Amino acid sequence: PCVCFQGCDASILLDDPVNGEKEAIPNNNSARGYEVIDAMKAALESACPNTVSCADILAIASEQSVSTLAGGPSWAVPLGRRDGFTANRTLANSNLPGFNNTLDRLKNRFSNVGLNTSIDLVALSGAHTFGRAQCLTFTSRLYNFTGVGDTDPTLNTTYLEELQQICPQGGNSSVLTNLDPTTPDGFDNNYFTNLQVNRGLLRSDQNLFSTEGADTIEIVNRFSSNQTAFFESFVESMIRMGNISPLTGTEGEIRSNCRAVNSATIRSNSDAALVSSI
Repeated sequence: PCVCFQGCDASILLDDPVNGEKEAIPNNNSARGYEVIDAMKAALESACPNTVSCADILAIASEQSVSTLAGGPSWAVPLGRRDGFTANRTLANSNLPGFNNTLDRLKNRFSNVGLNTSIDLVALSGAHTFGRAQCLTFTSRLYNFTGVGDTDPTLNTTYLEELQQICPQGGNSSVLTNLDPTTPDGFDNNYFTNLQVNRGLLRSDQNLFSTEGADTIEIVNRFSSNQTAFFESFVESMIRMGNISPLTGTEGEIRSNCRAVNSATIRSNSDAALVSSI
């Protein structure tokens, strides 16, 4: 659900071979389903043109994927966002949480966007209770954790063997496996139960529980024993994330195609550049 981590302006949806965020390291071949957003946008433009932004569509789709499709909590999505004009791959690479991040790095990246470094971090990480990850995101834990051909000591040994079967050394790095091996398609608190027995798929996940003395350990334990507490915190954190630097009022635009800025915007920007150069 980190569609708003760069700011809720639908910048991730823009097709841009140079600056596009789809190709940023945390997103490339990981964030998917853009064609679903395209279909939603086409239907909305047909029914009520120039009314619903791509940014709001993403926010609504996130809520529906959790509540309707996966059995998780529902919430009233705050609306009124507008779409940005540009993407920023460099910023996405430096700001988005990474699959090998230490806990300190994760906390830094959450703090940078105004999110809480304990409850927001753990609750939003809980979105990994469903979804898939490519082998390339965790194979270093299986075969070369510290660069000397070793394995991650925080990885459950049985789980390690299972993952080595799915992702053999030197194999296809784009093969997908479940983020939550227990209930891979349901939104529940098993993600946290998995962390307690060292079955977190990504290093960034397991670090929430296995980092000595971390304040996130107590939260993992609480969410593992109380799914309602997780759901309530997740909803609050999703709303907070949805309020990261939204464009409102006359800022930005409402794109007619989520993959590109409106042609009128392009002309307007070109005209402004021409005027400034005269």
